[in-house]
Amino acid sequence: MAYRPSKRLKKTLLGSGAVALLAGLNAPAALSFAEDRYHAYKIDQPAYKAKYGSWDLVDIPEDYRTNAIHAALLHTGKVLIVAGSGNDQAHFDEGTFDTVLWDPAENTFQKIPTPEDFFCGGHAQLPDGRLLVAGGTARYEVLDDKVDRAGGGMRVKNENPDKPLKLKKGTVFRSPSGTEYVSQFDVTVPKAKREFEVSYFESGQMKPWKTKVTAAEQRVFVEAVEDGPEAATTEAAQYEIVGLKGKDADNSYGLAEKITMDKQDFQGIRAAYEFDPTAEKYIKVDPMKEARWYPTLVGLEDGRVLSVSGLDDVGEILPGDNEIYDPQTKKWSEGPFQYFPTYPALFLTKGGKLFYPGANAGYGPADKGRDPGIWDIEKNTFTKVPGLTDTDTLETAASLLLPPVQDQKVMVLGGGGVGESEKSTARTAIVDLKKDSPVFTEGPDLPQGTRYLNSVIMPDDTVFTTGGSKDYRGRGASNILKAQFYDPRTNAFTEAAEPTVGRNYHSEALLLPDGRVATFGSDSLYGDKDNTKLGKFEQRMEIYTPPALHRGKDRRPEIGEGPGTAERGATLRYAVQDADRVATARLMRPSAVTHTTDVEQRSIELGLKKGDGEVSVTVPDDATLVPPGWYMLFVTDTDGVPSEAKWVKVA
Repeated sequence: MAYRPSKRLKKTLLGSGAVALLAGLNAPAALSFAEDRYHAYKIDQPAYKAKYGSWDLVDIPEDYRTNAIHAALLHTGKVLIVAGSGNDQAHFDEGTFDTVLWDPAENTFQKIPTPEDFFCGGHAQLPDGRLLVAGGTARYEVLDDKVDRAGGGMRVKNENPDKPLKLKKGTVFRSPSGTEYVSQFDVTVPKAKREFEVSYFESGQMKPWKTKVTAAEQRVFVEAVEDGPEAATTEAAQYEIVGLKGKDADNSYGLAEKITMDKQDFQGIRAAYEFDPTAEKYIKVDPMKEARWYPTLVGLEDGRVLSVSGLDDVGEILPGDNEIYDPQTKKWSEGPFQYFPTYPALFLTKGGKLFYPGANAGYGPADKGRDPGIWDIEKNTFTKVPGLTDTDTLETAASLLLPPVQDQKVMVLGGGGVGESEKSTARTAIVDLKKDSPVFTEGPDLPQGTRYLNSVIMPDDTVFTTGGSKDYRGRGASNILKAQFYDPRTNAFTEAAEPTVGRNYHSEALLLPDGRVATFGSDSLYGDKDNTKLGKFEQRMEIYTPPALHRGKDRRPEIGEGPGTAERGATLRYAVQDADRVATARLMRPSAVTHTTDVEQRSIELGLKKGDGEVSVTVPDDATLVPPGWYMLFVTDTDGVPSEAKWVKVA
């Protein structure tokens, strides 16, 4: 039973100052004050912590507080917290982009120069331990009632096969009727493609070579020079590029299908960088072919990275143009064509196929790309997986590969309706991908309908879930100050200590190398229950210490000397005191998480043998289970107490 202090102890807890304060309060206020003080006392007791765990706020110097949009654990043990412009248009307009590197072991912080607005980009761990960051924000949205000037996408054509066309931001495009529009970004259109047709004989004579020129094309967003709806048009037309002369004028023009006063969505960028954890800086690599905002980047078994979905350079969702990054060449190539809503959750499964549980985080029509299924990226086939309920509430759902990865089970937790819907669900569901015909089955319900739930795989094969809100972006003060553990072995939730900071949209959680969980961010739309005040971005960070670390803080297994690199199929030996107490060994991939989407985290069961003062662990010989990269090696004892992690690089 939980420890309950006597009535006398409760009174003593209040203290003489508190008793004096109570005397000046009305009865309900006094009762609330007493309950709060008692609750604070209760959750600080060792017995409570050993059963439910505990939360602690991180002391962050003011200069390093930031709007955490993305968080990634690096193999140095530090956490990269990326804000970019941080959903703050003033920062975007000023070109103020933010990244903070946090060392949780020392609780130190440093600012990292940030070359692009990575706000709402994508990220993935690379085999050498660098973090690929691609996409982000080129332009903030303008809502319907704020649109002053007609705007839309302009397709800029270049028919010159001898040189590219380079146009600066501010280039003017003129319609046949004389209406002028201005480009909002620089744009470079490649050279036109020149194709040769072979020479041939005709009537006994050799005919000359023939050539065919195919125009190159690039898009750019344009706005009318003048305010008002007069410049809006729904008619397709060809536009003159003002200022071009001679051959450039003859070979170049714009095409637009429509230019409207409709809402103008966020627009993406093509930029891609690798963050080097050793040099602690961003390093530019080749840009993507497509601009992307809200993309998912997922690592493949050979170390390459697939970039999927996103809003493009004119704010339209990409119809299925995906691409692959090769960390060896630092270049992108065309990937399999497949449509998904933005930030789709995609998990690498045994055999190399990707599983999409339907969970996503944003843009796209409600009736397209929402069905779960298995994507064979080699054949580019998509096989739907049935059985999932509440399929209209998969936006902002949490999802993960349940531990260990060898079980090949994927879980979906909670979620909300499309867009600004009030809908949320308590539904969880699980699919076993080892079956010939996988079907979702119901899991235990969450305590209440929840969207933006953060879910973290723990070293003991449980899943820690925390936060979220019932309504869109915490509307109506609907943040959920609850946390719980899901155990795949019992298919049940157990209660955990309650966080003190609410987390909804733009929040993250990840496992730290010491076995604790760090939580970041939250971007409530409103700051009060009546939705009359604008919300403020949550810059506090909170760390959860699980019950096992309270129960076994003085007897944690400790991994000593042993290799820092491994090959698949290899057996590795590590010095471990009291090795006979070790029950499991896991390789755990570090997280890279944003918008409830963390396709990186996975826990891999290792073969385990115990000896005198050492353990031997065997890595599975399957790259689709163990993609190349850095992992945290944890051992856990028979009481569920984990070691601190040892970093191991799998080639």
